[in-house]
Amino acid sequence: MICKKVLGNLETYDTGDKAHVPLNLQWFETTKRIMRKKAEDGHEVVIKLLKEGTRLKEGDIVFEDHDKVVVVNVLPCDVIQVTPRSLYEMGMVCYEIGNKHLPLFIQEDRVLIPYEKPLERLLVADGYDVTKTYCKLLNRLNATVEPH
Repeated sequence: MICKKVLGNLETYDTGDKAHVPLNLQWFETTKRIMRKKAEDGHEVVIKLLKEGTRLKEGDIVFEDHDKVVVVNVLPCDVIQVTPRSLYEMGMVCYEIGNKHLPLFIQEDRVLIPYEKPLERLLVADGYDVTKTYCKLLNRLNATVEPH
């Protein structure tokens, strides 16, 4: 199966009674434009997204035939969760994380960062409300520079 564009998302695309086959991706794979993966049913999926800056999202449909649709499933991972107590603290923690050129996710008034023990220690030492958790990283903040 070759995917050259995203056909739609489960939230808005009517798939009828077709089977939903997950294509499991790590959070960092969602920005890759070219990759080869296996869907959960064992079929190989080749992603060749031509448009620059395309990001795959949870629920994106990358392949469809008369029986099934292949749907992006972002896998959960270990995450540092920072719950800011004020707008000022939100700005400060985002600045500190951005200054280290780390990916940043905002979900439900929480700041999420892929887990790194040294960063967790630094944030705790700076007095932020930090928790290690396990969840999906879905809402990545846009940066002016895409990773290579």
